[in-house]
Amino acid sequence: MFTAITSLLVIFLCVYFLSIITDEFFIESLDEIARHWQLPSNVAGASLMAMGSSMPELSIALLALVQRGGQHSDIGVGNIVGSAVFNILVITGLSALIRPARVSWQVVVRDCFVYSVSIGLLLFAFQDGVITIWEVLGFLGLYAIYIFILFQWGLIVPNGDADVIELVETEIEEQAQKTGVYYRVTASFGKALRRITGEPREHYVRTFLVSIAIIVGISALLVENAVIFAEAIHVHPVIIALTVLAAGSSVPDLIASLLVAREGRGEMAISNAVGSNIFDISIGLGLPWLLVILLQQRNITVGTDGLSQSVFILLVTVVILFIFLSTGRRLTRVEGAILVLIYIGYVLWMWLGG
Repeated sequence: MFTAITSLLVIFLCVYFLSIITDEFFIESLDEIARHWQLPSNVAGASLMAMGSSMPELSIALLALVQRGGQHSDIGVGNIVGSAVFNILVITGLSALIRPARVSWQVVVRDCFVYSVSIGLLLFAFQDGVITIWEVLGFLGLYAIYIFILFQWGLIVPNGDADVIELVETEIEEQAQKTGVYYRVTASFGKALRRITGEPREHYVRTFLVSIAIIVGISALLVENAVIFAEAIHVHPVIIALTVLAAGSSVPDLIASLLVAREGRGEMAISNAVGSNIFDISIGLGLPWLLVILLQQRNITVGTDGLSQSVFILLVTVVILFIFLSTGRRLTRVEGAILVLIYIGYVLWMWLGG
């Protein structure tokens, strides 16, 4: 029991510090890099900013592939798949409960279509339990196409929202800071870390490198304690990744999205949830898989128990979300409640079945 409590505490602390480093340092350095490179805002939002907000998941996926000989590689996959389930069901659901959200049907069709394709690729890759280089290139290619679509969005759809991803990130950041709570809690840690990195906007290259090193180190500790916690309570580590790690790593986004929804901008929370999921599946899984395949000259083996079922649930939920959003172009409180109840049922099913 002591081991379980200790490892769970370490997991929560790791998630907490990951959120601070990512939000206060890594994303800040990426924002400055985007300015230095003069990247178009929509491309920067879909690439660098998306990478910033998803760096913990990406790092966990990579570390899970190499720690303990890769025998718990499914933790990384489970964390990303579980986060995707949490984002679609809980973040969008609770945002709608706070205030029903109106959305642009063009954006819904665009993002839900690309998201559905990414889920389809994941289901296809899981069929035989082996991830090959060609499947990985499919994931990466899909995201390249998505960035191109965003880049051209203003030309494809008049009055389109090509800047939606950057806008979402900016609004969520600003709304979170308005509470003052986040700053007060993290100020001491941030001040200490700034002695190493310097101000992120002034020393963005050093901040970028130091942030990556710290994120990787914390992710390694997180993966190890997820395994220890799973062994202590006698459940499969994938169950921990799909639920505890996934929900824990998504809580900062949840809080910020609810603040945005309270201001009557729930459509931003929905766009952020779907856009983040596209990045997590395409790049968060594709990039670590690519690195391991190239460096270790081997295909990736994934245990599909629990994972395939969760990916199928992802596909079902995106269909449900699309139906909800396409009827009246808004997400109502009742529909939001249904999404949250589906997630509660999903968690109970995973734990009772695990």
